[in-house]
Amino acid sequence: MKNGFTNILKARFLIDDDAIKNWRFIVFLILLAIIMIANTQQYEQKVFRIAALTNEVKELRSEFVDRRSQLMKLKMESTVSQKMIEKEIFPSTVPPVKIKVIKKEEKSFLKKIWQ
Repeated sequence: MKNGFTNILKARFLIDDDAIKNWRFIVFLILLAIIMIANTQQYEQKVFRIAALTNEVKELRSEFVDRRSQLMKLKMESTVSQKMIEKEIFPSTVPPVKIKVIKKEEKSFLKKIWQ
């Protein structure tokens, strides 16, 4: 037991005759660790990107609500009439009248012949 522990501390498993097997395994573990680190890095970048996009969506949604409320205020009749009074255009005292246009039906060529 003591001999095996000292061999590990002295790294004899790396310089013995069958060390190629050990080196292959060590290189495999190193490559696996590098792949894990790269995968974790990409995952964290995506998480940060998602968080940033979520914040941007919240900001845009609040801006949309704000703009919509401003538009509602501008569309109100009282606001429009105030702006028109500033330009000396006053509201009409006579209510509007709906104009109906009656389209005359044109007779087809065959109906004209039969008459």
